[in-house]
Amino acid sequence: MTAPAKGDPTSYFPAIEKKYGRPVQEWIDLIGSSPLTKHMELVGWLKTEHGLGHGHANALVAHTLASKK
Repeated sequence: MTAPAKGDPTSYFPAIEKKYGRPVQEWIDLIGSSPLTKHMELVGWLKTEHGLGHGHANALVAHTLASKK
């Protein structure tokens, strides 16, 4: 298995799991259950309501929204 390319949102996943103590799938499910739909709204919500840093929130939202397409 190769490592994700630099800039790929999934390259942040190990650090997200380590820092916040929750599996990435829980964050993806949380984003998917949110009534918010716009990228930056979701990023802001993760930052204010769940204490994520901007880069980690952005990576999770980018990956989740791309997976829905």
